[in-house]
Amino acid sequence: MNISLVTETYTPEVNGVAMTLSQLVNHLRSRGHQVQVVRPRQKQESTGLKDDDRTVSVRGAPIPRYPDLRFGLPCGKRLRTSWERFQPDIVHVATEGPLGLSAIRAAKRLFVPCTSTFHTNFHEYSKHYNAPLLMKGVLAYLRWIHNQTHCTMHPTQELAGALEASGFLNNQVFGRGVDLNAFHANARDESLRSSWGAGPETTVIAHVSRFAAEKNYELLFKAYRKILDTYPSTKFVVVGDGPVKSKWERIFPEAVYTGAISLESRPELGKVYASSDVFLYLSNTETYGNVLTEAMACGAACLAFDYAAAAIHIQDDTNGLKVPVGDEESFLANSLRLASDTNLQRRLGRTAAAYAVEHLDWIPVVEQFESLLFRYA
Repeated sequence: MNISLVTETYTPEVNGVAMTLSQLVNHLRSRGHQVQVVRPRQKQESTGLKDDDRTVSVRGAPIPRYPDLRFGLPCGKRLRTSWERFQPDIVHVATEGPLGLSAIRAAKRLFVPCTSTFHTNFHEYSKHYNAPLLMKGVLAYLRWIHNQTHCTMHPTQELAGALEASGFLNNQVFGRGVDLNAFHANARDESLRSSWGAGPETTVIAHVSRFAAEKNYELLFKAYRKILDTYPSTKFVVVGDGPVKSKWERIFPEAVYTGAISLESRPELGKVYASSDVFLYLSNTETYGNVLTEAMACGAACLAFDYAAAAIHIQDDTNGLKVPVGDEESFLANSLRLASDTNLQRRLGRTAAAYAVEHLDWIPVVEQFESLLFRYA
């Protein structure tokens, strides 16, 4: 099958959408499909635009507040010309920017079926950027975009049900996987722990995310401060970059801030997860939360709100801990509980790693995505 995948973000950019799409593309190509990726020209690509059967790079512009990311500009004529040569059996639109809309319209002009994925709760983000009144308008725009495609795919049944209730049509579910070659408990590295100032018995608490307003860093660092006040030998490691990173470096200088780790360096990120003992995940705006399942695969004891990936994969007090969405006091109390109990950390971590091997491999996820494309192609 010839597949043209249209996205505003792709590796080596560092985010969950880019990671998910790169995994899908690599696996689909290994299964014999011809996959063309249509994306904006990236920041490190100083000159030239590509157009072949593997990559079409288009003109773009920086996303406000995220200058390292770009959105693609409309290019319907160019896409039609490219697709007349490539002859896609299906176009899959992964993001809802001007490039995505342009691709949907171009596919219609050529009578090529088009599907889409809902990756990001942009309507939920608006309240974190002092624009809560935009929420309904953003949701209406997203619904309008997705309802022009043959189906919209979601990472969880919970999200699909919520958006169906908001008027989204033709909803389908396909999950997410974990690269088990990169993320596993054997990646634990005592020399890396030592570089953080941690000894063999030190509890290390990690977090991995973009430093952005919607990621609930207020609660993360509140938990860190409570733990440090009670257990002063605890070490904290935060992986990521973004617009609010410098703020939190000033407020909580005790943590180790590694910066972002590229998607090409997944084994290095795996070492961070596996060399930590506890992973705190606080976001309640994600559509899924890949970092949580990566941390589970690496044997970290995870605590999260009962939402998205945690709602599906964490069995409370068996392979992790989860608390009701929005219950910050329970989250803080369980953070202290995990920080204080090494036996609990090890029990949850071992069970989480075993669960990942059995349930979180990418292959079944790719097969599910592939079957949906065949259904609509």
